Amino acid sequence: MTAEELIIEFSLIRLDHPELDFEEIAALVVRRGGAERELEFASRNLADRGELRGPAFRTAVEYVLRVVLTLRGPSD
Repeated sequence: MTAEELIIEFSLIRLDHPELDFEEIAALVVRRGGAERELEFASRNLADRGELRGPAFRTAVEYVLRVVLTLRGPSD
């Protein structure tokens, strides 16, 4: 999944669940992707950071958040 595809998926989930915060939305993105997507995101996070900072699911959620916040740009 490319970063752009990840942003689109994140945005669509956010539209469906506006009451959720970013971390909860990222967790939904990871859950909907299943175990394979969880491992993909966790391994990308490992490659980017050089370390695992927790279980695979938590690490995958962290990766989704970092991509979303990075591509979102600086806050105003």
